[in-house]
Amino acid sequence: MTKTMPKLAAIDLNLLVVFDAIMRDRSVTRAGQRLGLSQPAMSHALTRLRHMLKDELFVRSPNGMAPTPRAEELATPIRVALDGLQQSLEPVQFDASKATATFRIAVDNYAAIVLVAPIAAHVARIAPGVRLDFRPSGTLDVFDQLDRSELHLAMGPTAAPGERFSRRRLLQDQFVVVHRKDHPSAKAQEFSTEKLATLPQLEISSAQFGPDLVDASFGKPKPAVKPAMRAPFLSAAQILATSDLVSVLPLNVAKSLVKSHKLAFHRLSRPPKPIEAATIWLRRLDNQPAHAWLREVIDRVANDIRAT
Repeated sequence: MTKTMPKLAAIDLNLLVVFDAIMRDRSVTRAGQRLGLSQPAMSHALTRLRHMLKDELFVRSPNGMAPTPRAEELATPIRVALDGLQQSLEPVQFDASKATATFRIAVDNYAAIVLVAPIAAHVARIAPGVRLDFRPSGTLDVFDQLDRSELHLAMGPTAAPGERFSRRRLLQDQFVVVHRKDHPSAKAQEFSTEKLATLPQLEISSAQFGPDLVDASFGKPKPAVKPAMRAPFLSAAQILATSDLVSVLPLNVAKSLVKSHKLAFHRLSRPPKPIEAATIWLRRLDNQPAHAWLREVIDRVANDIRAT
């Protein structure tokens, strides 16, 4: 026997907003705070939703309100529909100087080091009412959160699954060798692969970026390198500045480190495959004015970095 589903005209759209908020927060209380509704009002709305959709939708669990399979099935279509409705009500033009908006952006370590600060500075100058919420992508299911509109944009990944995403390359960065200024090998103009293999190296344990260990010019394996130490990126600059360790890092990361520590960098005679940074977002947001403005800001910052 098939269930009779309610017709669209009979659905209170406010209930779908409540459903979406609970789906995002996994909590009736937090969802109510998001929507400005009291606990009794949220409970009443959830009861109506359950009756309307003939499903429990959310069940209490140790990790909050766990969605049922039916709720999981409905989540993305409802999110897309609400996004479309919201966008249709927004102004055709986005006036950044007067706007009050929040953008949630996932960033990997490279983007966090190289792009976040100049983007934040640029936005602060031209859009004082815009808030940027940068989130570390290593702790997130980025593509799922983009689908659910919990993220507006991701910076760093070089590929995106499916045609539903748009992608634009921001930067392509070569790797260099970073070391303290008075390092015994500092007089060299550039480092050969063989020279690098003889030096004690610091491996960054918390970063996704790392050189490809295949020679870019000849396609041959490089001499085996055994890191002398592994440490999080936050410790890297101080370790390199006070030891004979060296580290192979992207050029723009190296430029950032030498500004604040007594460090220097040298180019490699045969550098590994470059690292790429890109922006990824849902294709349906291509022409959404606020989103297009954000992407334009990021592109402008990336262009400035390429020019330096």
